[in-house]
Amino acid sequence: MPDQTKSAKNNQVCDCDTVHEDVVALVRSRLPDDAHSQDLADFFKVFSDPTRVRIVLALDEHELCVCDLAVLLNLTKSAISHQLAYLRQRKLVRNRRDGKTVYYSLADKHIQDIIEIAVEHTNE
Repeated sequence: MPDQTKSAKNNQVCDCDTVHEDVVALVRSRLPDDAHSQDLADFFKVFSDPTRVRIVLALDEHELCVCDLAVLLNLTKSAISHQLAYLRQRKLVRNRRDGKTVYYSLADKHIQDIIEIAVEHTNE
């Protein structure tokens, strides 16, 4: 059995010394610079918190106010407001006022697409 494990590990490691310079150059030209890579990493960090994920998922279904989200997620209005501020700063959600009530929704179709693709992926 140890030989099979060793063989499986060897299949995952490139054992060649050839650099495919044309492919490396092509990929290098398409990779974002360090600042953009950091922005992307920061974007995905937003989804590292389950409460923020649940808020985004809820807003993917319908626009909601803080009170609605607090009841839906069984959290305080303060906790919801804190997370919404974080999401708003990162341009994932937007708000609109209707009288005294402020409704929140996803910022745009891109955010909706990203969250729906992520849900689909994790359901596979």
